[in-house]
Amino acid sequence: MNNGSATDRVVHHLRTLVRAAAPGTRLPSVRELTAHHHASPVTVAEATRRLVAEGLVETRSGRGAFVAARRVEPPRPDLSWQTVALGSRRSGGEEMQALLALPPAGAIPLTGGYLDAELQPVAALGAALARAARQPAAWQRGPVEGRTDLRAWFARETGGGLRAEDVVICPGGQAALASTLRALTEPGETLLVESPTYLGALATAHAAGLRVVPVPADADGVRPDQLAAAFARTGARLFYCQPLHANPHGATLSPARRAEVATAIREAGAFVVEDDYARDLTIDGEAPPPLAADDPDGHVVYLRSLTKPAAPGLRIAALAARGPAGERLRAARLLDDFFVAGPLQQATLEFLAAPAWDRHRRTLRKELRARRDALLAALDRHLPALTPPDVPRGGLHLWVRLPDGADDVAVTTRAAAEGVTVFPGRPWYAAEPPAPHLRLTYAAARPEVMDEAVRRLAVALGR
Repeated sequence: MNNGSATDRVVHHLRTLVRAAAPGTRLPSVRELTAHHHASPVTVAEATRRLVAEGLVETRSGRGAFVAARRVEPPRPDLSWQTVALGSRRSGGEEMQALLALPPAGAIPLTGGYLDAELQPVAALGAALARAARQPAAWQRGPVEGRTDLRAWFARETGGGLRAEDVVICPGGQAALASTLRALTEPGETLLVESPTYLGALATAHAAGLRVVPVPADADGVRPDQLAAAFARTGARLFYCQPLHANPHGATLSPARRAEVATAIREAGAFVVEDDYARDLTIDGEAPPPLAADDPDGHVVYLRSLTKPAAPGLRIAALAARGPAGERLRAARLLDDFFVAGPLQQATLEFLAAPAWDRHRRTLRKELRARRDALLAALDRHLPALTPPDVPRGGLHLWVRLPDGADDVAVTTRAAAEGVTVFPGRPWYAAEPPAPHLRLTYAAARPEVMDEAVRRLAVALGR
């Protein structure tokens, strides 16, 4: 903190000198600045780097720092022609930007899609990446589908339903999902989704020009009878779902429904995109095997990302399918990215093979349980009517129903004014929502602030 304050003082001093001097004027030397501010040379160098990055200062080797030439703002261009050239805008982008926005300073985050920085295994990841970066082979071009050993790890994790050759490595789950929809559908076709469902899937489907049809889901997952009816009515060939701790509502497809859902898909001659994003986010009990583990005829397109249970910067995911569908997916990924960076793949493999991965998952389970339970307890104290009747056994979120007639978007805005960020339920529906909801994320804030977060939310709700 002290070093930061010293750096700020030097920055302020240099900025004042720059404003008063002509371009090309030499600024005080490092020795002069260290003496004047009683600061270290490292602090002065950091202050100088900041102003160089802003374009206010330039450094000349062996001569020091100088006031940079004034930048002349070019005339504002006329970009209005693009409105005509681009045509109508596809929906979904604004909601995704809001979902990924960083919380303002001082706000308690009850929204977001990634782990709190305190829960991320950054030390283990950093060590693995450092080791990988020193290996010359990691920088060479490998198989376009990804490293065979990394693909084999993902295949084994499905329980034997897939082989390494069925898997392609992708730079994150969103990229894998986008490739899947483009490869297996044509614009204008129908995509079936759970209702509610992952906002990123809806945005990606709209960007691909697909017609999205929702299928009702409840505490046991998607309803098989409604799924079969939707296939029959629409002729759809693709169904997207998250059978495990679905985002946003947290439901897991019940054992009784798994066979019925598989039957509905098989009889429709369709594919299911199984987004297994929460495989490593189970809190209570053990996660059931993925649908891909029991898929003899290749109806399952399997997607699993390591970003959610590890860190946002670990953009590694697997996309897997068998038969011609797998060939199309691998071709689509080749056209999109060629291949994922070798050092990142190598680092991921080293991290997964080390004791740190299992240790992280054990710690994560404990920490997520503490945060989930703290949020539930805070709801019980301050907003008992919002406590969900079905507590998710994993994932990152609680799905809470607001009173009838409440405006979830307005509540979100008022909550932000009170210093707590939440996310409205409306964007998670492909059609009209049956009731107002909020998605409350428990992974982004420490347990000890949950009570204050819900207290602020209660104020926003007028309680």
